[in-house]
Amino acid sequence: MSMSAAVHPEELDGLSRSELLRASPAMFENKWLDKVSRVHPLVPLFLFVPAIVALLVLGFVNGVGAMALVWILAGYLVWTLTEYWLHRLVFHFEPDHGIGARLHWIMHGVHHDHPNDPMRLVMPPSVSVPLATLFILAFYLVVGSPAFMPFGAAFLAGYLYYDMLHYHVHHHRPTTALGKRLRELHMRHHFQDHDRGYGVSAPFWDHVFGTAPKTPSGE
Repeated sequence: MSMSAAVHPEELDGLSRSELLRASPAMFENKWLDKVSRVHPLVPLFLFVPAIVALLVLGFVNGVGAMALVWILAGYLVWTLTEYWLHRLVFHFEPDHGIGARLHWIMHGVHHDHPNDPMRLVMPPSVSVPLATLFILAFYLVVGSPAFMPFGAAFLAGYLYYDMLHYHVHHHRPTTALGKRLRELHMRHHFQDHDRGYGVSAPFWDHVFGTAPKTPSGE
């Protein structure tokens, strides 16, 4: 990944490696913009849990019936593919210079430069809410009503699971076998080969598309 593009790189001078990984450098000269670039990890829960519940309830109220299960499974599956391809094609599209390089650093490069920054691990509402709205509208146009409601609820639940898991593997030591494995795979993405391991919550797509992290010989 690119070197840090913080607007005041001097604030990173003299930091140890662990301090650098946890640093939260300024992304913008504008103090308000820089402030909203940092988000408490609980914010997505307050925003999206009510939306998910509302979509599910409205789906049943509007007669989705037993087909809800089908649409829920489909919505979650579409989320996992979205997570994988957004991470691979958008977040890891790295122009060498200019506005493209700057946009890449803002979107994802900062996370690779400072992966343990606790306030920049979940997506800011200024980005996640408009994107979620656009996705829900797209689902309405594609699958119609009331199907888009459970479909969209599952898609948003998948996103929320990804956001919470991503924070968890960076800031906690999972105790379950699954948690430990997901953390290991994501750490390999960060510190071994950032061109592999794009699936954070659904790493099976890395095996499907040939981007699974490689296990060092001897392990």
